[in-house]
Amino acid sequence: MSVMIVEDVGNKIDKHIVKHRWFDAHDVEVLRAPLPVGDYILYTETVADVIRRKVKRGVDLKKLDFLGSYKVCVDTKKDMQEIVGNICGKQHDRFKDECVLAQNNGIQLYVLVENQGGISCLDDVPGWKNPRTERYEMIVSKHKEGKWKRVPEPKAPPTTGETLAKCMKTMQDRYGVKFLFCHPDEAGERILQLLTAQEE
Repeated sequence: MSVMIVEDVGNKIDKHIVKHRWFDAHDVEVLRAPLPVGDYILYTETVADVIRRKVKRGVDLKKLDFLGSYKVCVDTKKDMQEIVGNICGKQHDRFKDECVLAQNNGIQLYVLVENQGGISCLDDVPGWKNPRTERYEMIVSKHKEGKWKRVPEPKAPPTTGETLAKCMKTMQDRYGVKFLFCHPDEAGERILQLLTAQEE
């Protein structure tokens, strides 16, 4: 029996080819719609009802139309650097708002961080080495030697694994979001597992 899931229209299909190949190979039908929280939800009768009512009225679907129609969603991150930007960078406020929106509406938000560095759980994150650290150290060193003035000296060092792990734990405790990790090749399967586990 095939399963249907809904993917947020904000996801660029060409950036999620591996997941879509897995979905195709495992009879997972993907419908695209604007989601208020997360990148993927399970297509249930409640979700279908939202879509039917809007189609019947000839009205475009909006993100907030789906609030109250699902209780579990998965948000994917393409790598560790993206989650650093979401939690410790310029995207922090937007990401925090999404976590608060999920919490206020009783939605369990799973953030699935794809990575090829062997990070499989939150306990692995403190050992993660930010690839930008080496470049940062090289630029600072060149500035100290007075050899590099055309590139501005960085204001702060890149986020460390220890800092990222601490921030993730704080967000889990405060907002109920759960951070999970997998290799990119496993993402499609993990998404389906997380969405369908609540149905069993």
